[in-house]
Amino acid sequence: MRAIWKGAVSFGLVSIPVKLFSATEEHDIRFHQVHREDGGRIKYKRTCSVDGQEVSYDQIAKGLELDNGETVILTDEDFAQLPLKTSREIDVLEFVPDSQVDPVMYAKTYYLEPEGKATKPYVLLREALKSTDRVAIVKVALRQRESLAALRVRDDVIVLQMLLWPDEVRQPDFGFLDDDVQLRPQERQMASSLVESMAGDFDPNEFHDEYREALQALIETKEGRAETVETPGAKTERTGQVVDLMSALRASVERAKSGRGEEAAAPARKTAAKKTTAEKAPAKKTTAEKTPAKKAAAKKTTAKKTPAKKAAAKRTA
Repeated sequence: MRAIWKGAVSFGLVSIPVKLFSATEEHDIRFHQVHREDGGRIKYKRTCSVDGQEVSYDQIAKGLELDNGETVILTDEDFAQLPLKTSREIDVLEFVPDSQVDPVMYAKTYYLEPEGKATKPYVLLREALKSTDRVAIVKVALRQRESLAALRVRDDVIVLQMLLWPDEVRQPDFGFLDDDVQLRPQERQMASSLVESMAGDFDPNEFHDEYREALQALIETKEGRAETVETPGAKTERTGQVVDLMSALRASVERAKSGRGEEAAAPARKTAAKKTTAEKAPAKKTTAEKTPAKKAAAKKTTAKKTPAKKAAAKRTA
């Protein structure tokens, strides 16, 4: 990893020289605009909308258009005059409980590495944050912009978690929040059962970007100059309409249990039914046993009578 910033963490009279590294990276596949016929890159010229002339980089400034139609132009010299007290310093403002920082305020994350002989004070700050279960709220200037951030510990490394300013977080304003929705106890219980049936421990390694994988496979197919690809089977779309809330919850619970191998009472009932049928079978066998006995007796009687008749016939002769 390459350090993107160098400075110092300052709290009280303690100063810890650190290097800043990006803790995350994007794996999105980035495309260029190209000419469909020959693959040539599409280029754009920087032209002025007023005189139509092409403008070089050294002639470009930053402008902000006001509501009255005027444009305020700011140059690099103007930005250089702005006071940035935290340009090379991560200034700790206070230490607050971790639970008090709303996750919606978190933005990009950076790793902090101690520089030079700053390992001991670095470890000291790390252990203090861990033992008190607090995060440090700081101010820092990155890329010519002062930002609010938090220092917290992840895998024994202090990370700088950029925060949004309070006015950058939108407040929800939806009509349904004013609706008086009545929930039945059965619905609450069934919803809780559904949550419990799907409960587990979060392991991010179990998830992957299926879209990116499919896109990469498509690119590899195109790389071989093939113009056709196999279209994966379309999945059933969800309409988002719930006809019966209780039925949907109950079905979801059953499906979650089935997915985990927790069979419901139905298989037990089937086993009992099989047992009962097996127990009744011998009763039919008893009836079958009586029939051969009667036939045997009948044959025996006939056999006994036949020799007697033959003997009488011989004496008469």
